[in-house]
Amino acid sequence: MAVINCPGCKKKISDKAKSCNHCNLDLSELDSDQLANLNRVSVINKTQRLMNFSFIAMLFFCGGFLFMFRDNIAPGTWQHNLAMASTFIGFFMYIIIRAMLLLTKRKAS
Repeated sequence: MAVINCPGCKKKISDKAKSCNHCNLDLSELDSDQLANLNRVSVINKTQRLMNFSFIAMLFFCGGFLFMFRDNIAPGTWQHNLAMASTFIGFFMYIIIRAMLLLTKRKAS
């Protein structure tokens, strides 16, 4: 008996199970087209989630950058340090998430 991932919810289930205990997906009636469709939907959902995180990272970057140059904030103050941290965190988050998105799309095809 092996443990596999459910095609619907990706949680661990037995390969002998007739349905998933978590999402109640009937595994006995799935054919290859339905499995391919479930995998395609899963990739689309993951891609969409990464795009949302990418947008949030871009907001951090732009918000920090604009706040840094707002009202001539003096370097060394907590406002300037917060703006710099937000800019760097947003930039690096954006780069990492875009790389994850690229790998996800490449793995799907």
